[in-house]
Amino acid sequence: MCPPGVNMTAAPRLSTTSKTPPIPEAKPEMIGLSRPRLQAMSEAFKREIDKGTVPGVTVLVARRGQVGWFEALGRQSPAGPAMAPDSIFRIFSMTKPIVSVGIMALVEDGHLLLGDPVAKFIPEFAEQKVGVVSGGKLELVPPKRPMTVQDLLRHTSGLTYEHQGDGPVHKLYQESRVRSRKITNAEHAALVASFPLVCHPGDEFNYSRSTDILGRIIEIVSGKSLGAFLTERILAPLQMSETGFSTSEANAARLAQPFETDPWTGDKVALFNMLEHPVMESGGGGLVSTTMDYARFALMLRNGGTLDGTRIIGRKTLELMASDHLGPHVVTNGTLLSPSHGFGLGFAVRREAGIAPFPGSVGNYFWSGIAGTFFWIDPKEDLFAVFMSQGPGQRDFTRTLVRDLVYAAVD
Repeated sequence: MCPPGVNMTAAPRLSTTSKTPPIPEAKPEMIGLSRPRLQAMSEAFKREIDKGTVPGVTVLVARRGQVGWFEALGRQSPAGPAMAPDSIFRIFSMTKPIVSVGIMALVEDGHLLLGDPVAKFIPEFAEQKVGVVSGGKLELVPPKRPMTVQDLLRHTSGLTYEHQGDGPVHKLYQESRVRSRKITNAEHAALVASFPLVCHPGDEFNYSRSTDILGRIIEIVSGKSLGAFLTERILAPLQMSETGFSTSEANAARLAQPFETDPWTGDKVALFNMLEHPVMESGGGGLVSTTMDYARFALMLRNGGTLDGTRIIGRKTLELMASDHLGPHVVTNGTLLSPSHGFGLGFAVRREAGIAPFPGSVGNYFWSGIAGTFFWIDPKEDLFAVFMSQGPGQRDFTRTLVRDLVYAAVD
């Protein structure tokens, strides 16, 4: 295990010369997709672009391991060039599934267990207390049990995000440097450990900075920076050469950008600079990527953990990750999990065919990014899709829209 102050290899930036290998293609009708319905999907997104909902989008739909539809629509930025298949996006929380696969690779290597306490790797978490509001005051009580690696993966750690509420613990997050891209992953983890928990570990699902802490555990166990580890174990083997924590100045013309003000609310939209390499490599939301790069990650998941003869994660490990880990006893807070859904080890998971206000299959697993990116895997239909945009305020709408339109095309 590497001590926190160790020198670690820096993550490479995206290369302008790298090319992501394509995924095999097939005519839609050859893989059980309706061409007219996919064309209707295209028209629907064109209407939204014409309305000014988002500057542009990309949509990739694959079935039976082959791409049946891949389209770039609208503009890459409000006044910029046409959206392109290789446009680069901030994928924010779609970083989480990649980091979760990374931590499970270390579990497979025997470096840690899901039941290990987080404090085994980051001692500052041993002193963390639970914040309980009583009589208008915040009282600190000992946790009923230690926070574990599994808690971090399924967001039952008791950690939170500053934007997930306005309670006294959330305000501590909001008033701190926790959002800074100029602190190290070690400094970030120590800062998060200094805040009280919003609940006892295991009691509630609270979407949180848990995956950032997983990223720090990866650094400590591997002795490498998070970016270097992800490149070595996942990105390079999958030939995801356009995915990293920043990209080079030479790629400036490929960057997808949002409207400066939200078209629905008028609020200013501020996203991080993809050309600036951050000090903190956020495991919870720091990667930038392309549609095809992420599709290769999705295809690896669809294949049960392998791609092009290279195994990234074991089939049974992936099966565990894509299963619900909340169950009926865990309280689900917030609106991120739709009805009939639970959460696995890095993905949301569909538990029932009905109830949710959008189509899908039991066993679907997926996640999204706050700027408007989204992907899902449907094992029952042998289908996966990757959607990219940079429209933060429209993300809930576009996620549901793309689900409705893709499933309408499934024969």
